[in-house]
Amino acid sequence: MRNRPLPDISLEDRAYAQGLVIYEDSQVIVFDKPSGLAVQGGGGVSQSLDDLLVAFAKSNGKKPRLVHRLDRGTSGVIIVARTKPAAAFLSDEFASRRASKTYLAIASGRLPESDAGVFDQPLVKVEEGGRPRMLIAKAGRKGCQDAVTRWRILSRQNDHAVFELKPETGRTHQIRAHLMGVGCPIMGDHLYGSGARSADRLMLHARSLEIALPDQGRQTFRVPVPTAFAEWAAQLGLQLPE
Repeated sequence: MRNRPLPDISLEDRAYAQGLVIYEDSQVIVFDKPSGLAVQGGGGVSQSLDDLLVAFAKSNGKKPRLVHRLDRGTSGVIIVARTKPAAAFLSDEFASRRASKTYLAIASGRLPESDAGVFDQPLVKVEEGGRPRMLIAKAGRKGCQDAVTRWRILSRQNDHAVFELKPETGRTHQIRAHLMGVGCPIMGDHLYGSGARSADRLMLHARSLEIALPDQGRQTFRVPVPTAFAEWAAQLGLQLPE
């Protein structure tokens, strides 16, 4: 049975979507998402990755499915499923924490004295000014969720640093909230930092994703940092990993 008709997509948007692909097979597609492209629609979003997935729809009208998210301002690796069984397989990889994600962030403020550690602080969602966000909470607070992020500083200069971060849990805004909570929010973060006063984009990049695929075994997908990200690092005298 065919699905209801999908919306039309322009040739320009189709080409744009194809240009973001770094890997695809019969079960999955992996994209290098740019900063500024929302993953899902709603809230005034004019175009999202979910909208662009129409470009990869099958002849029966079924388009690929989202299985995880990146914030709108975050760039980097994101994977989608072409089929319902693949979506279930990948969703289980994320839910069971077998998938491993690595991020790079440029943060500024009161940097940790050590060069590596673990943020192990629960988060709770609060409403502030009509915008929901996550805050570090005391263990046991109603509604809080455990949140664990392994981190290390790859380069530091004065009160700026490049962090490598590996979240072990998948809470909303986890990395952003953890860095804000210790006093060094991500540059360009409008919700947890000083927004455009510090950078013209959120300096958070999903550098790599290690995950098992339905037909290919465990794979690692990695994308380079965007030019704008690298330029900000260079201006601050920070070194990025190769």
